[in-house]
Amino acid sequence: MMELNKIHNIDCMVGMGKFPDKYFDLAIVDPPYGDGNKQNLKHVKWNKKPNKKYFTELKRVSKNQIIWGGNYFINNLTSTRCFIVWDKATSQQGLYSDCELAWTSLDKITKLYRHKRPGLTGFFNVEGERIHPTQKPIKLYHWILKNYADAGWKILDTHVGSGSSIIACEYMGFEYCGFEIDEEYWAVANTRLEKEREKMKQTSLFGEMQV
Repeated sequence: MMELNKIHNIDCMVGMGKFPDKYFDLAIVDPPYGDGNKQNLKHVKWNKKPNKKYFTELKRVSKNQIIWGGNYFINNLTSTRCFIVWDKATSQQGLYSDCELAWTSLDKITKLYRHKRPGLTGFFNVEGERIHPTQKPIKLYHWILKNYADAGWKILDTHVGSGSSIIACEYMGFEYCGFEIDEEYWAVANTRLEKEREKMKQTSLFGEMQV
């Protein structure tokens, strides 16, 4: 098996193959929706839409799944009563959607999460600098983990991107494993993660000083 609590610069199919069946309690993933040959040519490897083998392997290695963009992969997914809706709380410009959908394997009701970063409009309603085309707020993943994961669960993210999901896991004390095939995004996500770890240390130290 691969080391936990780390982002690995590896193809997710290779990475998942190193874990036994149902090792992870929950996979929270955000696969690319587009065709790498037509969009985002700088990151062709990252932007390839996953095939049926990906979803089969994802379900093999995890007990539960939350898949962003589930509406793009409907042919590879079963019916569900539980979608998660991220309302971006602002009218998006151009081709960007006002909200995003996540398919889940969970037997729960559909829920909506509304998040817009104060002072920003349009697509850039995420924490800090936008470093990835599909970057999502850390607070969104915090909300997901709070509402859909139990203490002690192991979390998998096959397409780490900006690292928001991993940072949320760190803040909430979940063990995790992340894969990011694009070396540039992998490096930036790790830098972002280390910055957040430093913030957590400072918060802890500050708290101890107040006791």
